[in-house]
Amino acid sequence: MTRVVAQGTFDIIHPGHVHYLGQAAAMGDELHVIVARRQNVTHKEPPILPNRQRKDVVAALDVVDDARVGNEDDIFAPIEDLDPDVIALGHDQHHDSEAIASELATRGIDCAVRRVSAREPRYDGELLSTRTIIDRILETRSE
Repeated sequence: MTRVVAQGTFDIIHPGHVHYLGQAAAMGDELHVIVARRQNVTHKEPPILPNRQRKDVVAALDVVDDARVGNEDDIFAPIEDLDPDVIALGHDQHHDSEAIASELATRGIDCAVRRVSAREPRYDGELLSTRTIIDRILETRSE
């Protein structure tokens, strides 16, 4: 059985997330998702929704076998617990796959690190990122 781990913020679930998680699920037999804790999101604006709500929405997706909120102190701790065969990264996630592979090796975790492909909009106006959705809401609701 091939266990895959995906991770992300998942603030507002959109078609880009569905694509990412679908491709991650296709890499193995089980998909486990680690939802980033609000306080650990430092590379962009922190999520608006609470940790548990984001985890519950991700867990409700059919392709997801298990979802959990990440560790407060060590982002690799859930990966050690899950002992995956594959870590699937989103096409636009800021993570350095070589640095991740190095940390996994240091911790004795034998695991491949792969990136999923990008998903292009399928029709004019389709929004595929949380940031563009929030920007559109602010733009249209602040008038």
